[in-house]
Amino acid sequence: MAGPLFHFFDRAAAPVAPFSHAVECDGWIQLTGQMPTDPDDDTAPLPDGIEAQTRRVMDNLIIVLGELGLDLSHVLSCRIYLTRFEQDYELMNATYKSYFPADRLPARTTVGVTGLARGALVEIDMVARRPI
Repeated sequence: MAGPLFHFFDRAAAPVAPFSHAVECDGWIQLTGQMPTDPDDDTAPLPDGIEAQTRRVMDNLIIVLGELGLDLSHVLSCRIYLTRFEQDYELMNATYKSYFPADRLPARTTVGVTGLARGALVEIDMVARRPI
């Protein structure tokens, strides 16, 4: 069993706290929760609304997966954090599910939280697995 690999990628969105973009061990990969920040300009304002923020978060996660040589087909589970759960749950779901085939939806947990970094409406993290 190899020790963990701590991945940080220049192409991915800059972290808003001290963390790696992903940590990998024995083919299992935990992707750190991504915010709806612009990977080309981390000082840019966040997109307006839950749909645009969900798209940005998913696109940021796709960048990290791509840097690992993976894609969304390798994702096994997601955790989603929403600051306005009742208001945004339905629209977030519609945007989120557009990224996955209907027959390959990852396991998932969604929770309402009181706040996220930079005033974001949504954050998503993922667990992926390399093919065996």
